[in-house]
Formats: sequence, C-alpha cells, structure tokens
Amino acid sequence: MDSTRQNKIARLIQKDLGEILLEESRDYFRNSILSITKVRISPDLSIARVYVSIYTPDDPKEVLEKIRKRAGEIRGKLGHRVAKQLRIVPTLTFFHDDSIEYSQRIDELLKS
Repeated sequence: MDSTRQNKIARLIQKDLGEILLEESRDYFRNSILSITKVRISPDLSIARVYVSIYTPDDPKEVLEKIRKRAGEIRGKLGHRVAKQLRIVPTLTFFHDDSIEYSQRIDELLKS
C-alpha cells in the first residue's frame, strides 16, 4: 500500500512528465500522442515506474524505445521542474500501458 507522500509525489511527477512529453512530442514523436496514465513510486522515493499510453500510427514499441533512450534527458527536465519539491529526482523507468487497447478488444468481442 502506498503512503500519502508516495501518492503526492506520484501525482506531481505524472503532471510534470505529461507536460514534458507534450513538449517533447512536437520534436521527437511527431505522429504520436502520449499520455502518462500512472506513476508508481518506490517506498524510498528513488524509483518511479511510469506507465505511458501511446497512440500512434507507427509501432508503439518503437516510440517506447525512443522514450527509454531519452529517459536521462527527461529526468533532467523533470528535475528542473520539481527542484523545490523534491530533494532527489527518482530514476524513471517507462512501461507501455495497453489497458485502453485491451478494453477496446473486449468491447469488440462483446459486440460480436
């Protein structure tokens, strides 16, 4: 179970990462729409698991790999934004959140 502090930091990181990826998507992920769906913080606040929904005509795995390659740069930008709230910026690990595609498949199966 997550503590109140973990939840607050997760919401802060989710909001700021969403804005950072919106800015980054203009330059690096042109045809993709990225959305941060969930952030989980480790109890010691050193690792953040970031779940990203990717809407793209390309392969979502390729877009996720681009995000993972730029994780250090994204963490640096996050550090500038949360410098007043956090002492240490957590290490970011990105995962693909396919829950929307999964629910769409279930809806299609139920309709047929």
